[in-house]
Amino acid sequence: MADPNTSSFFIDFSSAYDELNFTYNDSEFFIDQDTQPCSPFSPSDAVMAGVGTFYILVFLLAIPGNLVVGLVIGLSRQTLPPSDLYLLHLAVADLLLAITLPFWAVSVMWGWVFGDAMCKIITILQELSFYSSILFLTCISIDRYMVIVRAMDARRANRQLVSWGVCGAVWAVGACLSLPGLFSSSISSRNSSRMACTEHYETGSADEWRLATRMLRHSLGFVIPLAIMLPCYGVTIRRLLHVRGGFQRQRAMRMIVVVVFAFLLCWTPYHLAVMADTFFRTKVVPYRCPARMAVDQAMFATQSLGLLHSCVNPLLYAFVGEKFRRNLLQLMRQVGVLERASVSRASRSSMSSEITSTVM
Repeated sequence: MADPNTSSFFIDFSSAYDELNFTYNDSEFFIDQDTQPCSPFSPSDAVMAGVGTFYILVFLLAIPGNLVVGLVIGLSRQTLPPSDLYLLHLAVADLLLAITLPFWAVSVMWGWVFGDAMCKIITILQELSFYSSILFLTCISIDRYMVIVRAMDARRANRQLVSWGVCGAVWAVGACLSLPGLFSSSISSRNSSRMACTEHYETGSADEWRLATRMLRHSLGFVIPLAIMLPCYGVTIRRLLHVRGGFQRQRAMRMIVVVVFAFLLCWTPYHLAVMADTFFRTKVVPYRCPARMAVDQAMFATQSLGLLHSCVNPLLYAFVGEKFRRNLLQLMRQVGVLERASVSRASRSSMSSEITSTVM
């Protein structure tokens, strides 16, 4: 026979358990939204098609534009000053970036269909173009500073020989900095069944490699060159403003300043977005899903703005560079384009005059 005291104990404990269960029921359990995984950013098919079309349009503008720039500067009969030599190599870098655009256009519309090897090659070309562009712009700023502010030192130096050596060094450094593109692979996209060409690291060391490549891109590809260019141009412009008869030099500087400003306008938003993404990944900034989604959208939009840079410089040369327009007209005369155009206009005018005289 059971002990009545023991039976009453179990009855009392059961009622207490029911009380506790009632107090902590599901109706009072709240999910912390900050701890939930974010839904991956997935643009609509219409947006992706628009971006792909945009890349193709930029490609169609960049290839002929940069080829014309290269021909105008490269076929000049005069010895190229260092700044023009750097602009020539800058046009080559823009051509490399433009070559990658059809591949990215296909990728955003239908996924990456070119395999792992082309994924690595195209990524390396894009990185090489990016680093070499900012480094050549940095070289131009230093050269302008030396010519205008440190004119005596510039005269003593063999600037022609040095400039060729600098160009070789820039391409070598750009090639080394683009080697992380070897980590890019064609893998399944997180938010669709399409393949994507993106960086892919080993699971155990992914955060360390990603942080290292991001810091390299931020420092050598943006912060350090910017820290050199801004003081150089600031001091140079201040000197020009205080030099009598410096109007011609100011006109020469205008082209360079506009080119640098265009680069910063195209690439600064992307760098800021990638920096924000780096802060999230390294837990420097607390993880918040809405902010995480905003950063993903910003990276998607600003990357398109950065790729636009490949066709910007030829347009700037055409509208701002008086020396470039003059050399372009001279080249067209040498080729015979202007003569044929003038002859055809003359023949049309003579024909119209003959028709007018006949009618009269």
